[in-house]
Amino acid sequence: MLILDAPSMARTIVRMAHEILEKNKGTQDLALIGVQTRGVILAQRLQKEILTISKQSLPVGILDINLYRDDLTLVAEQPVIHKTEIGFGLDNKIVVLVDDVLYTGRTVRAALNALVDFGRPKRIELAVLIDRGHRELPIRADFVGKNIPTSEEEIVHVQFTETDKKEEVVVGK
Repeated sequence: MLILDAPSMARTIVRMAHEILEKNKGTQDLALIGVQTRGVILAQRLQKEILTISKQSLPVGILDINLYRDDLTLVAEQPVIHKTEIGFGLDNKIVVLVDDVLYTGRTVRAALNALVDFGRPKRIELAVLIDRGHRELPIRADFVGKNIPTSEEEIVHVQFTETDKKEEVVVGK
């Protein structure tokens, strides 16, 4: 089932960029960090929209959380480790952690654990394109593109041109 098509995704990202700027009263001390893989793409798109709106460029970091996962042995025998690139200090920054889908909250927990290895932000906020519910941890997003009710059997597929050659969000079994 199609949840967001390409134009809807673009509008949603513009709205999220406006919300981030409004809540933080501009771009001062603000940084975006995307969780590998699709969170990075979303963070880069938010950066582009924030630049268009505010004429200010935000630093963007890339975070791989695989070694911080509590289910690492369940994911794969040999998990693929991607690069983490945070080329700026996190101390006293307002970090917006960006991911594509918020589900149980375990990925966010792992990302929070990973972030503290890089510094002590003033505040960490969470931006997700899709919040599908079913939380196992007390985590909520500050910025949500779309809330969608799902069953635990359903899978949310966020597809970006950069990785999937198409632009959409679909829910399937």
